[in-house]
Amino acid sequence: MANTLNIVQAVNQALMNEMENDETVVVYGEDVGLEGGVFRATVGLQEKFGKMRAFDSPLAESAIVGTAIGMAVNGLKPVVEMQFMGFSYPAFNQIISHVARMRNRSRGRYILPMVIRAPYGGGIRALEHHSESTEALYAHIPGLKVVIPSTPYDAKGLLIAAIRDPDPVLFLEPKRIYRAFKQDIPEDAYTLPIGKAKIVEEGEDVTIITWGAMVRDVQKAAQMVKAKGIHPEIIDLRTIAPMDRETFVESVKKTGRAIVVHEAPKTLGTGAEIVAILNEKAFLYLEAPPTRVTGFDTTFPLPRGEKHYIPSPERIAKTIEDVVKF
Repeated sequence: MANTLNIVQAVNQALMNEMENDETVVVYGEDVGLEGGVFRATVGLQEKFGKMRAFDSPLAESAIVGTAIGMAVNGLKPVVEMQFMGFSYPAFNQIISHVARMRNRSRGRYILPMVIRAPYGGGIRALEHHSESTEALYAHIPGLKVVIPSTPYDAKGLLIAAIRDPDPVLFLEPKRIYRAFKQDIPEDAYTLPIGKAKIVEEGEDVTIITWGAMVRDVQKAAQMVKAKGIHPEIIDLRTIAPMDRETFVESVKKTGRAIVVHEAPKTLGTGAEIVAILNEKAFLYLEAPPTRVTGFDTTFPLPRGEKHYIPSPERIAKTIEDVVKF
């Protein structure tokens, strides 16, 4: 049986499924319990499972993650929410010093089956710290998985996989497309493999590697250039760490051209790592320099500047044409 859901509803259903299937799963964070979260992703959980399993925390991100570490070490599976990705920085010490290192530090004696959820990215006319795309910071940390879905189907399958994973997962939800579209999704629990990219559209002229909300903008750009006889192959990376190198390397060996599109700032972003991988693994197949279309090396702007900062379908389409003509 299937339901037609958007991303935020898919996240909610994933949490419902796993809390029903596994009594060790607990969900908490800022406004997560009574109100159901600022975006209503956790609505109904406290009503159904009670205040011991779905509850509000103090406004203290370091304490939220710190208590989750203790819970995970002692047999629970906490799913904690940072209300916005930009609010995760007070917890950075806990994440980098303890969450990511516990398995290694204890030589495998202790594992941390925990998930840190965070709405991320811009496009909703929010204030500072509400529109961050700093996934590269966390992908740089060994021991931490970083997952970013782009569709309702992927959001549910990847979140359930993250909850069941024995290691900690940072689960970033692109809030710009929380309610942008719906898909038919199985009502029962299912998983998608963490660390496996998805070929969204097949093509032969250029490979475009992207993730999160940018997938839809890349698809719009692809429609623009198809009218000019250019057929891009679009890859949704889905997981930043671990990264599915094989899928995009093999695609670039086929097309000979590569573009990485992400909303985060350009310098030292995830796109830089992907370009480096392509230079190492597919250099002799390249017919043009690997290119990046990204946000700018500035703090994310206030609402009036958003449309200038986030890569637009038009900017992506222009880059596609330039790379193909190189």
